Amino acid sequence: MRHSLLALSLLAVLAGCQPSTPAPSADAPAVATDAAAQSEADQAFAALSERALAEWFERAPIGATRTGEHRYDDAIDDLSADARQRSVDANRGLLTELDGIDAGQLSRENQVDALLLRNRLEANIWSVETLQAWAWDPLIYNGLAGGAIYNLMARDFAPLPERLASATARMEALPTLFAQMRENLDPARVPKIHAETVSRQHRGLLTLVDEFIVPHAGELDGEARTRLDAAVAGLRNAVEEHQTWIDDPLVPAASGDFRLGAERFDEKLRYSLNASLSREEIRQRAEAEIAGVRDEMYTIAQTVLADHADAPEMPAQPDDDQRQAAIEAALELAYAERPARDEVFEFARETLDIATAFTREHDLVTMPDAPVKIIEMPEFQRGVAVAYCDSPGPLDKGLETYYAISPIPDDWSDEQATSFLREYNDRMIHLLSIHEGVPGHYLEGAHSVDHPSTLRAVLRSGPFAEGWAVYTEDMMAKAGYLDHDPLFRLVQLKFYLRAVANAILDIGVHVDGWDRDRAMELMVRTTFQQESEASGKWIRAQVSSAQLPTYFVGAQEHFDMRRAVEAARGDAFDLKAYHDEVLSKGAPPVRFVRQLILDEPIE
Repeated sequence: MRHSLLALSLLAVLAGCQPSTPAPSADAPAVATDAAAQSEADQAFAALSERALAEWFERAPIGATRTGEHRYDDAIDDLSADARQRSVDANRGLLTELDGIDAGQLSRENQVDALLLRNRLEANIWSVETLQAWAWDPLIYNGLAGGAIYNLMARDFAPLPERLASATARMEALPTLFAQMRENLDPARVPKIHAETVSRQHRGLLTLVDEFIVPHAGELDGEARTRLDAAVAGLRNAVEEHQTWIDDPLVPAASGDFRLGAERFDEKLRYSLNASLSREEIRQRAEAEIAGVRDEMYTIAQTVLADHADAPEMPAQPDDDQRQAAIEAALELAYAERPARDEVFEFARETLDIATAFTREHDLVTMPDAPVKIIEMPEFQRGVAVAYCDSPGPLDKGLETYYAISPIPDDWSDEQATSFLREYNDRMIHLLSIHEGVPGHYLEGAHSVDHPSTLRAVLRSGPFAEGWAVYTEDMMAKAGYLDHDPLFRLVQLKFYLRAVANAILDIGVHVDGWDRDRAMELMVRTTFQQESEASGKWIRAQVSSAQLPTYFVGAQEHFDMRRAVEAARGDAFDLKAYHDEVLSKGAPPVRFVRQLILDEPIE
């Protein structure tokens, strides 16, 4: 019943994005004809959208579970050559159908969704045929394997015995995914860093089994319990067998180049951002932003160090070394206030409560009632980012959002832990809770999921989401968070510089051939990151591409949009109303939100 109702509501939602009926006029017959054409076009697009979603859900069951579509919870993705070709053919067929719909006759909301659908269909085809990550990126397979279990068991979207039964079927199927990984990957194309990273992550799949499945096995009995136990045992053996293959021969033989090169990077960037800025425009704007932010940080440093006898020289017109020394000295004041290595999670909880209270008290945006919970990042997802926000899928309503933090590894020395905690000092953890929690990712996700377009929810924009989170850091600082603490503003600007540097780093690594020394110079000196943070980001830049620029590009688009709306509305501009309006659009690329709000052409 759940799935039948979902299918019906999906069609109704997508068909329901209709414009209001125009008032009668002297040319009423022509208007009526246009309205009929628009209605017909919207209905055709609604049907096409439903078919596209159904196609994607069936061919990507693990992602479907994550989205909240649970018809395929007992299946996993087929990554064989035949399945890839069927997927490409299906996406081409959907593109042909989309070409047959007159976009000019669609409602404005559906014009946005049609462009989102086209971008995703073209990106899907390009990814299989041109990027071919299936042949060189083992992390894809590892992520799917972990997601197959985690997406089922992390949230209570269905009774536990039902989810355990689905997990049993998936555990039985996962050895096939491992076999396809071994069949598909060409070690000569696999970058060494990808192979080494997946080697460290792979056994984390068993941690998921031991954490989410084994403790609850007693919920099943009889044949179901016997089958579950056999699936767990079989998966343990398969994971160890696959780990042996990863460690030898994959890791020793991996010799691919992790750099995409200019042509593939630009194409992937275009699909990933779906924005108006080119690679060179992003670089130029980012470099200018770094200069401006460093100047503002120097001004703050002059203030906070004014009464310190051992402060470095701070002339009105500093040279680069003087500016650098002053900012570093001021940041040392913030670094001195940091949690102990075993207190990070508890302090993160405190800061999330403080950020939530501040957002409510200052009435900055409507607060949702959906729950949020801080968790330890699952092992299979560690090694790329320190924290992330894991919102429930758009089709799963009322479930918890997870604000996940990667724990400090037990085998880290005190020196390594101190480097990490200097970066993630008290004020930085406040910013992390703003970015990942309130009013950042958690709040944005809770608002965006209420948009009536399921297609838009499934295709939500990374630059919108990451840009919003970065925008809110600046917004909270300017609203007086932590009682206008200048050191908070200083650390917030440093955090923002990380977002700016992300874009330059991604371009430098994948297009310009930067080595580690060049990357570390940007991160450690130019943008003041600690060695541990920069080292982790260097790994991230190698194993990912066209994602790091989403923070800067999205933030710039959010800043630009707010200025444009403020200019258009003048004294009538209301900050809370503006934020609610932005978040009500369902998280498409920011340019579409701006076009919808300012009644500009959708393009």
